[in-house]
Amino acid sequence: MSYDTLQKSVGALAEELQGMHALALAQYTPVVESIIATCCRDVRQIEQTLDGLLDFCCYDPALQLYRRLCRYYYDIDPAATADYINAYRELWDSEETEGEV
Repeated sequence: MSYDTLQKSVGALAEELQGMHALALAQYTPVVESIIATCCRDVRQIEQTLDGLLDFCCYDPALQLYRRLCRYYYDIDPAATADYINAYRELWDSEETEGEV
């Protein structure tokens, strides 16, 4: 495989990943907004949403949504929220960004 072919393949994958991030944000934003606006206390729904968002926390707008839902969830279950913060740190945090969440 030539360098140009490899570069085009990587570029296509990067574009596809950006599209997936945008789609995830578009799908999760109304869910998070609804949870917060309705003062939802359904732990299962909140945790399912956090679980799904966690996969996209490498994308800053999704991370901001994740953080927002974590802040909301903290008043409902502080221990579970701490687990979600730790899950983020284990999956996405690097030594350079440690302590930012």
